[in-house]
Amino acid sequence: MSKKWVVLLAMAVASLSLAQKIGDCELTGKKGEFSIKPAVPGQLTVQTNLPAPGWWNGDTPQTIKSGFEYCLAANIAHRAGLDKVAVQNVSFDALVAGQTKAFDLALSQVTITDERKKVVDFSPPYFSSDQGLLVRKGTKVDSSNIKSLKIGVQQGTTAVDFVKNVLKVPAANIRVFPDTPNMFTALQARQVDVVMLDTAIVLVQAAKSNGALEVVGQYKTGESYGAIYPKNSPNRATFDRIIQALIADGTVKKLTQTYLAKEFGGDPTAIPYLKP
Repeated sequence: MSKKWVVLLAMAVASLSLAQKIGDCELTGKKGEFSIKPAVPGQLTVQTNLPAPGWWNGDTPQTIKSGFEYCLAANIAHRAGLDKVAVQNVSFDALVAGQTKAFDLALSQVTITDERKKVVDFSPPYFSSDQGLLVRKGTKVDSSNIKSLKIGVQQGTTAVDFVKNVLKVPAANIRVFPDTPNMFTALQARQVDVVMLDTAIVLVQAAKSNGALEVVGQYKTGESYGAIYPKNSPNRATFDRIIQALIADGTVKKLTQTYLAKEFGGDPTAIPYLKP
């Protein structure tokens, strides 16, 4: 084989390799196996609430190239015949209230609830998560003292309802934050004693704290994450089929192992469960 053909072959292989990735994500399945009508031609427009390390690796939409939910979106785009994922950073509260517009789907560790189904549509569940308790290392939290502690929760999350209506924590001991960065900062600054959020999310935060924070317990709530679609999206049935296929062929499981196992810094199922 001539040198010219070697160079051309190498270029073709490189081109093929690039075509099999969106960002840094490995793509599976047949490209264009499914057909959708995207909100913006040529791209999958995905909304989320940042930061979300492990799920979306990067602090801004422009810097994100990997993460469980980003690569889930990349594989959905691939199977829908699209080569680009456009990320939009939105308010979590607005997202679950159905107030955001002009997108195809949202992936933001959103728990599927009947109340939220009134304003948005959900995909089949792709991840299970209970409510975890994040504290400064050495803080004691158990069923006997949880109501006497100052608890931080994020606005719009299921944790708000859980601390108010299940744990029945006094209103004076509940502080609601607009986003996770402010909430985690308040915990480190001793403005709250404990943060309640999905176990999968607080495990990531504890792993990144260099030992300053730890997850000491969790409550079993049977929650599952689903993708959000705009209400009455014409693509809903097709997206459902794509997500179900990604679960069935092991793609979602591989994404969990690749992007979440290391970020968690531990097995979520090993965290002790408390009784409400």
